[in-house]
Amino acid sequence: MNVPIKLAFIFLTVTATAAPAKRPDYLSTPHARAIAGVCTVIQSDTSLCTKTLKEVPSDDPIVLIRALPTAAESSVKKSVTFLTETKPKYKSNPTATAVFDSCEKNLNNALEDFAEFWKAAGKDVTTLARNYFTCKKTLTSITGYHSTCLDDIEDKNLLKEVETGIGVGKNLSSDSFDVFNGLPTIFKTFGINVKLNEEDTSPRPPPLSDYYY
Repeated sequence: MNVPIKLAFIFLTVTATAAPAKRPDYLSTPHARAIAGVCTVIQSDTSLCTKTLKEVPSDDPIVLIRALPTAAESSVKKSVTFLTETKPKYKSNPTATAVFDSCEKNLNNALEDFAEFWKAAGKDVTTLARNYFTCKKTLTSITGYHSTCLDDIEDKNLLKEVETGIGVGKNLSSDSFDVFNGLPTIFKTFGINVKLNEEDTSPRPPPLSDYYY
């Protein structure tokens, strides 16, 4: 009668002392490597790019590349909401009111540029490659609107408050530009063979002769 009890005790002991299964290291997964391959071209800190793309459930580099400006656009919309909600606090300060009005205008212009950007970027690598220059140029304009907004603020406390409110959108827009500017490096990393158009694809003005009769 003692044999089954002893065997059961030995089995339970071995089970209890067995080493727990080791969880796989996320950084070694295809998803993490794909994100690193995209974010490697960020000029400053890559943490925001990595954190943003970590939430995107795809290892496809094109999906990840598109996800960054998507997040930037969403953040800029939140920035405009922040400015609208904060402005009443400064209604008795004409200088601050002018700052908020200017920033709202600039960020709304940036959102209009995002609409133009998506027309150029398309949904596939062929369209993106064909309009590569236009995408970069539009993202440059978007980051410029952020800089114009902040450059106009001389009051340090007001600057800090506005920068806090629009900072994520500003930084994601900057990261998006870095990624599109670094597409040749990213595509080489992933072995994507496609020729990126480095020439301006936007409509050109008519020749000077068209203005004369």
